[in-house]
Amino acid sequence: MVLTLPLALLLGLACLLLLASPWPYLAPLAFPALAALAVLYRKPVWGLLVMLALVPFEGLFSAADAAGGSSSAGFTLNKLLGLALIAIAALQLLLRQLPVRRLRSNLWPLLLAFLAFYMTSLAFSSHLGLSLQQLRQLAVGLVLFSLTVLFGRDLDLPALARVLVLSVASTCVVALLSTSTQPASRAIGLLADPNYFALLISVALPLALLLVVRAPRWPQRLFWLAPLLLLLAGLGRTGSRSGLLVVLLTVAIAAWHYREHLKYLVIRRLGWVILAGAIAVPLAPALLPESFIQRLEVLASLKSGVKAYADTSLARRSAYVVVGSQIIAEHPLLGSGPGTFPLEFAKTGYAIAFSIRGLPVELYREAHNTYLGMFSEVGLPGGLLFVGLILLSLRNCQVARRHWLSRGDPERAALAAHFGLSCLALSCFLFFLSVPSHKYLWVMLGITSFLRLQADDDAAGERP
Repeated sequence: MVLTLPLALLLGLACLLLLASPWPYLAPLAFPALAALAVLYRKPVWGLLVMLALVPFEGLFSAADAAGGSSSAGFTLNKLLGLALIAIAALQLLLRQLPVRRLRSNLWPLLLAFLAFYMTSLAFSSHLGLSLQQLRQLAVGLVLFSLTVLFGRDLDLPALARVLVLSVASTCVVALLSTSTQPASRAIGLLADPNYFALLISVALPLALLLVVRAPRWPQRLFWLAPLLLLLAGLGRTGSRSGLLVVLLTVAIAAWHYREHLKYLVIRRLGWVILAGAIAVPLAPALLPESFIQRLEVLASLKSGVKAYADTSLARRSAYVVVGSQIIAEHPLLGSGPGTFPLEFAKTGYAIAFSIRGLPVELYREAHNTYLGMFSEVGLPGGLLFVGLILLSLRNCQVARRHWLSRGDPERAALAAHFGLSCLALSCFLFFLSVPSHKYLWVMLGITSFLRLQADDDAAGERP
């Protein structure tokens, strides 16, 4: 009741401002928007789920921004949700509706130390404008990490798994239906690059497997099997070799986690296993695009060295490593400055050699390796702290899994294992893409710290 008058005044003010603006037709939407804001205040974790569900569709928002020009940039749903969640979180903390101790995380010491080196490197950057732009992008990830840690206790992890799987699988349907119209016949979903799309699929696959394995009934298991198959088909259509390597690694670790179940399956269902293998192995090459098979064949010739004429992609990646090593040798402590790798690369002869169409924009290339980018742009101490942050997050999942297995709680152990696999897939993909501010990365870091905190609190409750 205390907020009734301020809300009424806010609604009236919003209507008047919209009526006086160039968009008076938006005035009737003021009341639904205020109602949605009230719901978001009561359930802020729903806003976080919506933001993550929209990540595979970000290409649509980018296209809308490009079509609308600078006047429409900044008004996407994701950005409005983010600003609303920041305001709600700050207000609830100030009003003590949320205790500050909810921000507990064992990742904060490493993260704050990393930010200290990051800001120092930014201060000494020779391209301050570009470094500030990179900081702005990183700030989005830091906000998502803080929101995930803050609202972690209200976050339903199975619901999060469903949201991520369904959102990525839906873009796989789009990709499979429009492969012939996408660049080089490689599926990109609603994004701009097939490897970025493969990253999303690699993160969603362990969660889809979780939903299949932990489904209580066969109809539900068959339902979640459909998105799992869509994700696998979408991964094959991306033609991403890095995606294939990451998925094979996560499947191997998942098999180790379920080794007792697999032993039972092999013993009791050996005939079905052999039949499935006999069908899948011959069909796999036929289902994969011919270009993907050719790209895989190039990997077999790597023992004799990288040949630029055989695969320009691998040759470019080798050049990134050479240039990154030079930057680290010249600026070992603070790096060249956040976001400056493309400028340093453009100064070398590799930039001209790998320019496909001779356009100036093609001279500026990312490191295509987040770790290499961190070491070269932020310096060795900052890069090591970032790597430590990733390793500690993986350790959090391992500790949580062991704890819940020792307590005889296979459901929570499976959650820790599969979210850990998704985090592992992300950490492995960082070797192939420069995505230090990816939303999935920072949300996964927050989830792993929450999983560890849950396990530690449960273990502390056992002690006398």
